[in-house]
Amino acid sequence: MKTIIGRKVGMTQVFNEKGAVIPVTVIEAGPCTVVQVKTVETDGYNAVQLGFGEVKDSKVNKPEAGHFKKAGVTAAKHLREFRGCEECVSEVKVGDVIKVDTFEVGEKVDVQGTTKGKGFQGVIKRHGQHRGPMGHGSMYHRRPGSMGPTSTPGRVFKGKKLPGHMGVDTVTVQNLEIVKVDLDKNAILIKGSVPGNKGSILKIRRTVKSSK
Repeated sequence: MKTIIGRKVGMTQVFNEKGAVIPVTVIEAGPCTVVQVKTVETDGYNAVQLGFGEVKDSKVNKPEAGHFKKAGVTAAKHLREFRGCEECVSEVKVGDVIKVDTFEVGEKVDVQGTTKGKGFQGVIKRHGQHRGPMGHGSMYHRRPGSMGPTSTPGRVFKGKKLPGHMGVDTVTVQNLEIVKVDLDKNAILIKGSVPGNKGSILKIRRTVKSSK
C-alpha cells in the first residue's frame, strides 16, 4: 500500500551521481499500523485509517481507547485517514504495519500537510498585491485599495482579497520525487520542500497525477 504518515524533520541537501546538489526534505515515516479499513458496504466509502507515533495509555480518552481495543492494536498518537484508495482496501487488513520500504527511490508521491501560521497579515504579504506610491502626498501605501464606494452595488463582494489571518491551511504538494529511503532509520528523503513546521505531521501517498 503506497500510503504512510510521517513527521517532518527538516531540510538538507544531498548529491547525486553527477555531483549536483539536490535539496531534500527529511521525513520520519512510519511504522504505521492499520487501525481501520472502511469499505463502501460498511461505511459508504473506501478508506484506510493509519495510526502513527507512540502515546501513553493515560493520554488516550475512552472513545479512542475503545477504537484501538476493537481493532486489537496498540494506541497511536496520530490517526490519519486515506480516502479514495480502492486497491488499498483489498491489499491490507487491520493490524498490518506499513513501513517506508513500501516506497522506492525515484517514485513520485503527493505530500499533504498544514502550512506555517503567519498571523494577521496585510494584502501585500497575504495576496502578493502591489503597494501604492510612497511619497508624502500619497494617501495609499500598503492598504487594499478601493472598496467600490459608488452606490452600485453598494457593498463589498464576498471573496475580495483583504487583510486577515494567513497560514494554517491544508496544502497538498504533488509529484515530488523520492530521493532516498532509509528503512533502518524509518526515514524518507523527498526532493524539494513540503508544507508545515518541523515536527508537523504529513500524509504521504502515491501521486494521483503523473507529471508529463
